[in-house]
Amino acid sequence: MAETASPGSSTPTGPAFESPVVRSSPSSNVGDLALTDASATTKWLVRASNDGPTADLLGARFGTSQVAAGGALVLGSRPGEWIILGAPAEVAATVADLDAHDGRDFVSALDWTHSRAMFRVTGAEATRMLEKVCGIDWSDHMTPDGAVVSASVALVTCDLARNDVNHDDTAGTPSYLIFCDRSFGQYLFDALVDAGDEFGLSVLASGVS
Repeated sequence: MAETASPGSSTPTGPAFESPVVRSSPSSNVGDLALTDASATTKWLVRASNDGPTADLLGARFGTSQVAAGGALVLGSRPGEWIILGAPAEVAATVADLDAHDGRDFVSALDWTHSRAMFRVTGAEATRMLEKVCGIDWSDHMTPDGAVVSASVALVTCDLARNDVNHDDTAGTPSYLIFCDRSFGQYLFDALVDAGDEFGLSVLASGVS
């Protein structure tokens, strides 16, 4: 591995995380549609060859996602580019596994936790809400659970991943992760609140997704 930052930099020994969302008032709505600021979730960006051993290890090909052996979620955001997210220990384990391919693939791994905002939108009306601010086709056959896309959301360049929430043995509830540059975090959060208002959006307290 030619270039790797420390996977522990977002743990309590590293800099304290501050959300880009500084204005967030939990709503009193009781509908099933919810918006959560999940920016504190540990996030790493990995770049490597699109068809090398690192790609085989991470598994998620461009436009798809899957859970790694250590429990982190791996998103194939672009050819030869992945976003790894989850609890600090889960992400650290996946990043550490990349060292097994040292010398066989050029790999760049960067801690993105502090530089990227991340929001989760969950609920039956999530697709209708996103349709108001994004031109992607959110129908199940075009963007099924596990799909990863890049698109403009409220005029902000974002990465998005469908990551449905399952309850017991029932079908998953549509849920979407939305990433953007930290500098646009507050604006995009406000835009999502506005887009979901007519559907009874509940704005939840900030937390790790």
